[in-house]
Amino acid sequence: MVDHNGRVVSGLTASDFRIYDNGQPRKIAHFGADAEPLDLLLLLDVSGSMHKNLEQMAATARAALKQLYPSDRVGVMLFARRAEIREPLTRDFRAVEEGMREAIRTEALGSGTAINSSIVSAAEYFEKEPVRGRRAVLIVTDNLSLNYRLPDEEVIRHLYSGDAVLNGILIGRQKRPDPPKPGRYVNPDFTPSDVFKLAEQSGGEAVEAGKIGESFQHMIERIRARYSIQYEAPPSEPGAFHQIQVQLTPEARARHRVAGVHARAGYYAVR
Repeated sequence: MVDHNGRVVSGLTASDFRIYDNGQPRKIAHFGADAEPLDLLLLLDVSGSMHKNLEQMAATARAALKQLYPSDRVGVMLFARRAEIREPLTRDFRAVEEGMREAIRTEALGSGTAINSSIVSAAEYFEKEPVRGRRAVLIVTDNLSLNYRLPDEEVIRHLYSGDAVLNGILIGRQKRPDPPKPGRYVNPDFTPSDVFKLAEQSGGEAVEAGKIGESFQHMIERIRARYSIQYEAPPSEPGAFHQIQVQLTPEARARHRVAGVHARAGYYAVR
């Protein structure tokens, strides 16, 4: 929930929201704000073009991570052609800083930038972890790659399964992939990366990095301040997709006329 300046709107309560599942209103069963613990996985692109940006980001890590609470945990996953955990989720933020500094010297993950598969790896990591609060992935990349036989829809499924929100800091001037031109053949095995789309559908956001250090601190602040809303899902066929809509009540909208709500697009019923 952000205003027109991109600042998080604080002080809202459950009574300020309405939630719909496949168009039907649902009663909010749990509403949480910044008191809930956060598990944050930093997903860092260590391909050659990213080294300078990662160095600048690591230099500001201590200030950025100071915004987190003692109950929060942070992990570091690195990726290029493949992904690996460098620092498991921990409350030891100094170890996280060291993991970020070590990222610059990592050369064992192959050449290339496999964005979609790395996000899947991050989601699978969360799938194996007990749920204890909110979960977020923060990917830092230039958003330049082709994904082989791993479409966005499958990535979203994994993020939903891991109950993780994707956020992104994107390096350089960004442009969303152009839609296929009519009559032109497009190989369905190869799809361009679109972190903007994946973040939006999971309930997060992606931003272009200005000064990478400032962007890192700003994004940590926004992730930490988000609301958590839960409701009882209606009966459903296993695997069916349910669309979620989260809206402000008319009274809350009158107080925050230009605010925007970021929420996940839906979920797949448990099989």
